[in-house]
Amino acid sequence: MSDVPSASDLQGVVYDAVVPARTPWSRVIKAGEVLRLIDLEGQQAVDFLCYSAADPGDRYNSMNTVKVQGNTYVSKGTVLYSDSGLPLFTVIEDSLGQHDTVYGCCSNPNNRLRYGVETTESCYSNFLCELATHGMDRSAIVSNVNFFMQVPIMPDGGAGVAADVSPPGSHVDLRAETDVLAVLSNCPQMHNPCNAYNPTPIRVIVRAA
Repeated sequence: MSDVPSASDLQGVVYDAVVPARTPWSRVIKAGEVLRLIDLEGQQAVDFLCYSAADPGDRYNSMNTVKVQGNTYVSKGTVLYSDSGLPLFTVIEDSLGQHDTVYGCCSNPNNRLRYGVETTESCYSNFLCELATHGMDRSAIVSNVNFFMQVPIMPDGGAGVAADVSPPGSHVDLRAETDVLAVLSNCPQMHNPCNAYNPTPIRVIVRAA
């Protein structure tokens, strides 16, 4: 594992936790606060959704985000927009440079269709469990950002998960533009290279406005 900053190395830390491999996490990030996600050991996809805390029905919209910025990747400067066009988060720092908006989250049915395997855990099931703690259900799950994961689009339209793109310690900083409910799944996928076939912990840090 590479060196990553301790809480004392950053200004205004109000929250600092390690999210174990394969598990979900959520928190309301207040307007102006900065959420840092850290890929501790490298090549660990983080499936990410977000919602207006004041109106959770107004959720992250991948197509609004892609069309407004004119790019399919999330990177420094990207604004994550909601269905209504509300800015939710702005990426203000990004050590990796490209994060996927195309592939969505893994699910048990999808694992069966793609890999012919029966699984009992997935990002979809993680999202279901975590959203339920906020009184939300499967209708809140939409196409998500996959941090620390890249899906190149080939000239013929082909796409696939790229291997070995996120070095240990890669991080991204998201500034909340309003009060935002952030929900993530520390991806448990074992059947493609998004996690190097070995899911590992990540770290989340929240800094004050």
